This record gives sequence, C-alpha cells and structure tokens, in this order.
Amino acid sequence: MAGPKVVVIGAGVVGAAVADELALRGWDDITVVDQGPLPATGGSSSHAPGLVFQTNANRTMTLLAQYTIEKLRQLDCFLPVGSIEVATGPARLAELHRRHGWLTAWGGRGSILDPDECLRLHPLLDRDRVLAGLHVPADGLAKAVKAVQTQLDRAAARGARLLAGHEVVDIRTSGGRVTGVVTDRGELPADVVICAAGIWGPRIARMVGMRLPLTPLAHQLAWTGPVPAMHGMTAEATRPILRHQDADLYVRDRGDRLGVGYYGHRPLPISADDIVPVSQAEIMPSMLPFTEEDFEPAWAATRELLPATREAKIDEAFNGLFSFTTDNLPLLGESPDARGFWVAEAVWVTHSAGIGRAVAEWLVDGVSAFDLSGLDVNRFEPHQVAPEYVLARDCQNYVEVYDIIHPLQPMEEPRPLRTTPFYPRQQELGATFLEYAGWERPQWYEANAPLVAGRRLPQPDDWAARYWSPIVGAEAQATREAVALYDMSTLKRAEVAGPGAAEFLHWISTGDIHKSVGSVTYCLLLNADGGIRSDVTIARLGEERFQVGLNGQRDIDWLRRHAPAGVTVTDLTAGTCCIGLWGPRARDLLQPLTDTDLSNTGLRYFRGTQTYVGMVPVTALRLSYVGELGWELYTTADLGLKLWDTLWAAGRAYGVLAAGRGAFTSLRLEKGYRSFGTDMTHEHDPVEAGLDFAVKLGKGDFFGRSGLQRRAHTRRLACLTLDSVVMGGEPVFSADTAVGYVTSAAYGYTVGSGIAYAWLPAELAEPGRTVHIGYFDRRIPATVTAEPLFDPAMTRLKG
Repeated sequence: MAGPKVVVIGAGVVGAAVADELALRGWDDITVVDQGPLPATGGSSSHAPGLVFQTNANRTMTLLAQYTIEKLRQLDCFLPVGSIEVATGPARLAELHRRHGWLTAWGGRGSILDPDECLRLHPLLDRDRVLAGLHVPADGLAKAVKAVQTQLDRAAARGARLLAGHEVVDIRTSGGRVTGVVTDRGELPADVVICAAGIWGPRIARMVGMRLPLTPLAHQLAWTGPVPAMHGMTAEATRPILRHQDADLYVRDRGDRLGVGYYGHRPLPISADDIVPVSQAEIMPSMLPFTEEDFEPAWAATRELLPATREAKIDEAFNGLFSFTTDNLPLLGESPDARGFWVAEAVWVTHSAGIGRAVAEWLVDGVSAFDLSGLDVNRFEPHQVAPEYVLARDCQNYVEVYDIIHPLQPMEEPRPLRTTPFYPRQQELGATFLEYAGWERPQWYEANAPLVAGRRLPQPDDWAARYWSPIVGAEAQATREAVALYDMSTLKRAEVAGPGAAEFLHWISTGDIHKSVGSVTYCLLLNADGGIRSDVTIARLGEERFQVGLNGQRDIDWLRRHAPAGVTVTDLTAGTCCIGLWGPRARDLLQPLTDTDLSNTGLRYFRGTQTYVGMVPVTALRLSYVGELGWELYTTADLGLKLWDTLWAAGRAYGVLAAGRGAFTSLRLEKGYRSFGTDMTHEHDPVEAGLDFAVKLGKGDFFGRSGLQRRAHTRRLACLTLDSVVMGGEPVFSADTAVGYVTSAAYGYTVGSGIAYAWLPAELAEPGRTVHIGYFDRRIPATVTAEPLFDPAMTRLKG
C-alpha cells in the first residue's frame, strides 16, 4: 500500500530497521537521511560491541531482543555464540536465579551452570572464582554495521532513498504538524518524520520544541592484543560472551583477542550539542579519547576472572557514546505538540530490530504487537524532562546498570521532589517513604508499631522482607477492623469538560457514560486492536464536566489527542490531593463532619457528590480499592492539610490510623482489583483480564470495539494462593513447562495466605488446579483460587 512521505533521521541500526520494516509493510515514500557516511555513520551503532542479551526484568524488552535475534539471524548479521553471566558471590548467584526466572517467564530458554560447565564453554575462566553461570544459548553478537547495510539495502530495494552526508538543520512545521526536514543540502517534504538520531536525538527533537529526556554518556571499551591462550583462533567469535556484573564488566571474543566493556567508572556525560560533527571527528563523533585511569579496576578484574589475559596488553581503547534515559527504557512515539514527529531513541543494538518492527506497526496499524506502554515517550511527568533531573537520573542509571535492583527499590536522588499536602503529618507519624513518579509515598508508618503485638504476621524471606515491616500487615488488618487514611494523591486525575465531553468519553471508553450527574463509572481505554490501554474511573460532576482517574501521563496524552474541538483535558493532579477514607467505621467518622446524607440511600456505592468535610470543600466518590466501606475525598492542595487534620481529629474516637502502600497492595489483591501496567497491559484484553464487566458492548460503537470482538481470549489472569510470598515477574509452571508468569503478589493478612496473580493459558486457570511458581532456585506450589478472596458478596463495600 502507498504510505505518507516519511523522512527517517538517522541511519544507525534503529533508523535502518524502521525504514526496512516500514517498506516491508508497503509504505513506498521513505527517505533515510544521515550526516555521516553509510553504513558506518559515526553514531553509537558504528562502534557498538554488538552484545545481545535477552534477559531483562521488563517483558517487552526481552521480546524485542528475541525478535532482534530472530531477524538478524535471518539476515546473516548475527553470531549465535550464546552468553554466560557469572556469579562470584552469593548475592549474584541468587540474582542469576532471579534472572533465569525472568527469562523463563518471558519465553526464553537458559540454564544455571556449575563451574565445570562454565569452564567447558569458556575455558579462559578461573574456575575457582566462579560459583555458577546463567547460560543463554540463543544470545550472541550482532554485526551492527552489517545489519545497518543489509536493512538499508532491503528498504532501498523497495524504493527508499538513502541520503548520506546530509546534516539536518531544521524541521518545518505548520498548524502543529511537520511538513518537511531541512538539511544542509536542501529541503525534504515530509508527512512523518522519525527521529532515530541516537545520541543527537535531543538536538533534533528540540527543532520541534520537544524535550527528549536522554543523555549521551561515554562507556569504556578496550580491545586486547593477542591473547596467547587464544593463538590460532581466526573466527570472529566462537565462545559465549561473558558478563561479570559484580565487576561491571562484559567480555567478548574477536579472533585471538578480547573486547572488554566497563560500566564501573564514573559517569561521563556529554551534551548532544557538544558532540563534534562528522567532519571534525578524529575517528568518529561517538568515539572519545580513552581515559586510562578509569579503566584500571576493569583491567584488574578481567585478569582475575580470565587469568590468560595477564599475558596480554590493551591494544586499542576508547570511550564510546551511547544513550541513557531516566528509567533505562527507550523513547518511542509521537510528539504531543508536533503531529507527525516521531521518535525512536535510546535504543541499543540488542533491541534495534524489534524496535524497528514496533514503530512500523504503530505507524501503519495504529498499534504494535508489542506492549509499548512503558516505552511511550509521553510517559513522563513534567519534572522528569527537566534538564537537571534528566542528567542526574541518567548518570545514576549508568552507575546502576549492572546492580542488583529490588522491585521496590526507590531512587535515592534527587529526593524529595514531590510531596503531597499530608507530608508533614506523615513525617510526624514516622512514615517510611518509597518513591513513585517523583512522589514521596508512605509504605508504612512507625507510629503503628504498637498494632503489631498479638497479630499473626508471617515474616517473608530475606528478599521479600526488604522494604517491608510487620507494620504493613498490622495496618492492613487494622483497616478491616476500624478506619484508615490512605494518601491517594499520587494517582493521576484530569478534568474533561466542555460541550461534547460526555459523548467523547462515552466513545473513547468502554463504559456507559450517559448516566446522571453523580455517577461514577469504572471502565477501560482500549487500543484499536482491543488490547487494554488503561483502566479509568469517570465521575460525572456536571452535564459536561467529568473527573477522570487515570494511570499516568500517557493517558492525559491519549485523551488530548482524541478530544474533539471544545473539549478540554486538564491535569488536576498537582493542584489537588486525595484521601482514601476506608474501613467499617468510615461512615461513623465522616457523617458528623458533613450535612450530606452518606447512607446507602443517600450516596450509593459508585456515586459521587461535591460537599464539605468540616470547612473543606471536597469531591467525595464512594468507591474503594481496598474492599471496605469508604470514600475517596478530593480537595485542592491548599486545603489538604486541613482535610487530614479534620478527619484525624474526628477519627480518634474510632481508632483511625494512617496506612501505607504496603497495606494497600495486600488489601487490593485480597479483593482482586487489577493494576494497569502490572496485572494487565496492551497485550491483554478485558475478557482475559477478568474485566469484561467494564465493557458495555450494548452501548454502541466505541474505540477498540471491533478489535476486541476479533480477539480469541486464549489466556486468563488467575488468582493463585500459596504458603509464602513472591514478588512478581516469576515464571509459573505446569509440570516442568513454563506456562505463564506472576504479575502482582503480596501476603493477604486477612485471608492468611500468600497471593499471586498470574497469566495462564485459559485451560489452566480453573479453580483448584495446582501450578508451581519459580522463585529463585525453588518451585513453590500454588493453587488457582476463585476470586475475590475477600468479601465476594460485596457486603463490606455496600454496607
């Protein structure tokens, strides 16, 4: 099929892959432009060591790497030598088992090897230093420059134009859309511009007024001279690539020599504006002078792990530039302000072909087969694109690239950034704060330590007990006994208003929005293929005014992109705050503070009203994500502290407590409530996720309806109960076959068991079936259980 006029800026592995994949899908007017020569343009692809490791905590990143391997093998641009990640200490050994679990959960294959097996595959290793190794046979080395050439040739064979030696100096826009790309050798008309400029990405994005949260950082790579023990080896590589992550090292073959990459040195950032032009670079712009003193620890660690290198010397070395982002994930998608300007940035060779396919699918079909929710460039909060923040986070991410990171581990700096109005009171109560989207979010409160006495609160294992306290369990149980205040201010919320707002929300969501003022509707946003884009709560506060609870900045962007003229989408989050007041004594506490009738007949479940709590104006929504009677109480930020103090003073007679996110998660899972981004993503549909009740097919057409009706629903999100606690991301086995993976997990302090939600084939998701969860090096039995585990009759919520 014919497509729009497309200009791809950047002819590295990403730009080449995007052009190839677009051409494969029939788009026939593609121009690829780069300031450098082809195929080694002078960017990161031109010096990349080519390591491709599939294993990643992020499912999408693993799937992108798997596609990259598959494609590059077909194109004869890949050496499938495998990989070994070695452990030289007990903590790393445990981490290898956790990483093996991810790989297995995401459909990959690997095994944990003993020292002798490691030595057999890589004879240069010092057997006495290695405790074990994670071996992934399908990993290997991408021939990056050859991959660029091959994919560009394929695109050119289908009509794409390749323009080397063209520097982009500006991007034309008109009426909020791109119209062309200006180079130093002329202007190229364009309907779609794709920025795949890598380390130059921030500079290109700035041409359309877009801030790209990306920092080029220098990374050390050294090549040895001949290693005597490798004498006679002529093939480019035959042994597995190595990672020694405790020393921040990786090692690969090149004939009778070795390449050693090092992440352990101080961060070496550079501004995209300070990268020299191709014409002025001594070798290429992305290769900076080697700082030998930074490499000394790396060379010492290499000689310890690989004794044969003690007879070799460093022959050539450099500091190579490549891209880091604030969350270590790529930047994909369309600018919110310059329509038609797309980015495919911060992509390593490992994921390049997969990203090329994902972006092409997104452009051509409107949605990708990959879940790109975590990679969308529009995911960031405003503070997360501030230059100072980007530099600080990107440098820290470089430092931590091989660190063992706990699932709950918060960033340490810069903090605190965002605090809710309740922060002073939370500090007084001894809150332990974790971080979410820059917010300081209480996990538990030391003031509740006396509640622990006399309760059955099982101690999880050492890994699960990090960022945990028995106070979490006490807060959960006490919420079900009395009443608790939960700070829900960090949840994204927006006002959607204006003529046509009701019709717009009725069409963009799966819910029936044409209900009376005061109605609250839980529903979904879908992609065109029927996959879940987000789950939302829509409260009708007026005929054409709604408060919409969302899951992040991406949802704001989505609503704004689709809103018709006259309908505004205003982010309310920073200027408002919210307390979840939940528990069986919630009505006893709240009713005396307001003249609004809060009885079951006065304000029914999933209804809302605007009223006063004492002197504080609030929007009160009767709903609860912990499965107890109560309300979400919203007010403006300036009155937040007064709201807290009013509720606290009135609640002392009813045993009120402040409770943290740890208790919230436990209670949420007991009630079976899903969390978007964890329990379901773009990959899943409402039927599979157990959310078909939120889809009103009888209301007529809505966005994603036809795509949803074409889906097969072959899997289910199932509730598992077990005797211990897991953390999420673990594989689930039926017999010895990996059949799914865990999403959310916690201990249920009311029901008295561990809880794990997991994706399973539909035929295995029947209550009563036993499966096993792979937790580090153990298999833990778990039982598929009917949900919800707590209060299935909904008597607590509707009481």
